[in-house]
Order: sequence, then C-alpha cells, then structure tokens
Amino acid sequence: MPGKDFALRITPQETATIADATVGDLAQRLARRLVKAPSHPASDDAAPALALLHVLDHLKQATERLQQEAAVAAARAGAGYPQIGAACGMTRQGARRRWPGLFHHSHEKPTEQPTMTTPARPFDVLLVEDDMADAMLIEEALSERGARNLVQVTDGVAALEHLRTPGTPRPDLIVLDLNMPRMNGRDLLKVLKSDDDLQSIPVVVLTTSTAPDDVTGAYSSHANAYVTKPVNLDEFEQAVQSIDAFYLDTATRPRP
Repeated sequence: MPGKDFALRITPQETATIADATVGDLAQRLARRLVKAPSHPASDDAAPALALLHVLDHLKQATERLQQEAAVAAARAGAGYPQIGAACGMTRQGARRRWPGLFHHSHEKPTEQPTMTTPARPFDVLLVEDDMADAMLIEEALSERGARNLVQVTDGVAALEHLRTPGTPRPDLIVLDLNMPRMNGRDLLKVLKSDDDLQSIPVVVLTTSTAPDDVTGAYSSHANAYVTKPVNLDEFEQAVQSIDAFYLDTATRPRP
C-alpha cells in the first residue's frame, strides 16, 4: 500500500528542534513587521510579545488547515488511518477522531475498508443509543463506508417520536442499544415489531450485554440480529461496519 513504509530519516526530537527554530524565526520576523518593533525591544514593552502571540495563533490555524489538506492527500494516495496517525505522532483512533470521515475525499477505496461503496442515495440509519462515546464511534465507523444520514436518539420514547413524526424519512436500518432510560431497547423492540408501519425496518441490537436471556428475548421479539459490542476499538469498528455492509449493501431492501 502507498505510504506503508513511511519513515523519517531523523528522530522526532530532531524534527521538533528544526520545526521550532524555523517557525520561531518566521514568527519573529512577521511579528516585527506587524508592530515595526526594533530587534531588541525594551523589557517593559509588551507589544512585541503580543504581536508574536498573535502571529503564532494564526500560524497554528494555518498549520491545522494544511494538515487537513495533507491528510486528504494521503488518503487519496491510499494511506489509511494507521499511517496518517503515525505521521502525526498519534494512534489510528486519534487520527480518526481528528479527521472523521476522511475517506469521503478519497478517489480510491482505502485498503482498510476494501468493501466501501458509494450508494446511489445516502442511507438513513436510526441509532438508538444513550452512550455518547459509543454513538460517536458508530457514526465514525459508518462514515468511512460512504454517505450515511445518521439520526441518534437516546431512548425508546425519543425513537418512537422520531419514527412517527409526519414527513420523517423511514430509516433503512435501526441500530438499537438495550439499556437506556425511559423506554429501554427491549421494550422498544417489542413496540417496533408489533407496529404494522414499522415492523419491516431491520433492527440490529448492538449492546454490551451477553446475557442469554437478553439474546433469547431479542430474537423472540423478532430482532433481525444481535451483536455484542466488542471492547477493542478496532473490533468495535469492524462489528459496526459488518452490520452496515450486510444490511445496507448486501441485503435487498424494499423500495421506499
């Protein structure tokens, strides 16, 4: 894969030293131009330091913009999140959090996700999940596979309100947690599968519970699948994308 053998010829400490010196020199010269200050200002004159702070802030913003462009370019060239993260001294998950949905810009399928497809229209996914961290991971995992309209609600009551609001797009898939306030996933599943207007929407239970009663109860209430949330982040992502790949790519769905 392009970029697989990315390596610096110098150490990160050496890179930091060079970068500090180069940016510092540039910032000092720009600051002096802004305030027209002498090379050796008086110790009680704050203007040069404030000008330097101003310039450094704008350089930081410029760096973030340029990093975004470089990350997009790397993705287009075939690099994945592990390589992009390594180039910035962060983990794969850190790179994904910093630049979510990066592969929307890629002209090629990233080697991390060889089954990624671009649908004719964005798929509508209703996520019923009260854990914000898990919801974010699910959204990021879905975004890497193509266009997705994700609506998140935090309990069964809010899910039914959303589904029964006139004019609301019918979701192609419902991803459902079990343990939530107000109306939990067990009760919501029973309501969904007994409702003539909603019962045909595929519902995948995605939960931390491995209790046999929960598994049996979900299938007894006609859940389409039961998936236990992995603890490992990479496995969690793969589980979500496997659900997405089957129900939104492989399975034949009814026409709207």
